[in-house]
Amino acid sequence: MTTAGEDVRRRLTGMAGWAPSGRLAVPVIVGLVIAANLVGVGTVVVLLLGVEGDRGSTGRAEVLWAAAAYLAVALPLAVLAGLGRQRATNRWLMAGRGPTVEEARQALRLPLDTALVAAVVWLLGAVLMGAVAALTFPDALVGARVAVAVLLGGVVTAGVTYLLVARAARAVTARALAAHPPAGALTLGVRIRLLLTWGLTSGVPMVGVVLLYLDPSNPDGPGRAAVVFLVVVALLVGALATVLTARAVGQPLRDLRRAVQQVGAGDYAVDVMVDDAGEIGLLQEGVNSMAAGLAERERLRDLFGRHVGTTVAQRALTTGVSLGGEERTVAALFVDVAGSTALVRRTGPEEMVGLLNRFFGVVVDAIEDEGGLVNKFEGDAALCVFGAPADHPDPAGAALRAARRICDAVATAGEVDVGVGVACGRVWAGQVGAASRLEYTVIGDPVNEAARLTDLAKEHPGRAVASEPTVLTAAPGEQVHWQADREVRLRGRDEPTQTWVRVR
Repeated sequence: MTTAGEDVRRRLTGMAGWAPSGRLAVPVIVGLVIAANLVGVGTVVVLLLGVEGDRGSTGRAEVLWAAAAYLAVALPLAVLAGLGRQRATNRWLMAGRGPTVEEARQALRLPLDTALVAAVVWLLGAVLMGAVAALTFPDALVGARVAVAVLLGGVVTAGVTYLLVARAARAVTARALAAHPPAGALTLGVRIRLLLTWGLTSGVPMVGVVLLYLDPSNPDGPGRAAVVFLVVVALLVGALATVLTARAVGQPLRDLRRAVQQVGAGDYAVDVMVDDAGEIGLLQEGVNSMAAGLAERERLRDLFGRHVGTTVAQRALTTGVSLGGEERTVAALFVDVAGSTALVRRTGPEEMVGLLNRFFGVVVDAIEDEGGLVNKFEGDAALCVFGAPADHPDPAGAALRAARRICDAVATAGEVDVGVGVACGRVWAGQVGAASRLEYTVIGDPVNEAARLTDLAKEHPGRAVASEPTVLTAAPGEQVHWQADREVRLRGRDEPTQTWVRVR
């Protein structure tokens, strides 16, 4: 259950990270561009305060009327020009489809293109206002001052426009990058953004203050009000630019941190939204690719382990695989279903498969719980090994315990009848096959002996038979569950084998 404070924080986070998309994207972006231009106009007004100085000239009215007329014509034209450049972006957004490569590239340029349109409008305005001021004021140098003031206002406007539009167009950027992920070609990266923020927070205000004092048309220097208002505007614009840059960099980094922590915890279902066309976007795409690669590797590890056994898979991933092996002392357990031919005729192939799967589930649980390896399934039989590929402190005792557990579980289920044979000794364990297709196996007399003992076990009431060396090698706590039976001559062996069976 979440607290009220957590709900409020989550709601505020969602509002701060909201970005318009679809039909809302263009109107919101147009509104933000107009707001950015108003910020620029305010900056210019502050820079022009005190332009008449002590000379009492009357040229300010003409400049203001010329500015108003220019804005009335230039702003609509600028909006139309911006919409024209992004007509393709608006088309696929309104259609609700994914963009083409060229459409995605153009959508990623939306903040930069919008800022360039604003910069052109203000550059032309600086030339026009400077000319009007030079003609209307007695001192032509006032025209230079007005032109520089308007130019600085244009820098502020273009910078704020870029930051605002980049923030508002996150959803559009994300959709474009989702269709065509970043491939290394960056637009404006983190370094350029930080330099832009520095220019808006320090560069333009400081240049403005310096120009106010160096203005040849006003040798007495600016009034106190002009300097104070310029500092206030610098603080406000600087705060806005800093917040926008911090959000543009900080929020993705927080998302990436959570994603990396999620991957570190073993959860690879990570899908970070790629909403940046710069270095951060490359990092977001990289984290997604890393998580996908780890998920694929984990899936292959899981499939590999299911086919060859977890122990063999882990050893292969750690040391690699190659033809060859080593001699080891192991205990081999062979389990086989009795009367399987008649059983499949009675049940049918499909039902027989389900029955075998349930039976092998019992075998796998018993073997793995005792630290063994189900080396291979052979139709309705299974070969299990204790002591390879990993060492085991008591391979014989573990094999005997697993044999008893399998027999008890099968008898309780009552679906099949089995025989279990257990033998131990020296074997060769390793990879066999070809360079392109390997299989881990164990080869040696104990494996053959266990298979032969399985045939005897099918006729014994306890359904499990072990060789004498196996029981005598096991820990004393396991030996009490077995008793000597009879001596038999197994097929393929010259020497007789002393067998032991479960104590009933």
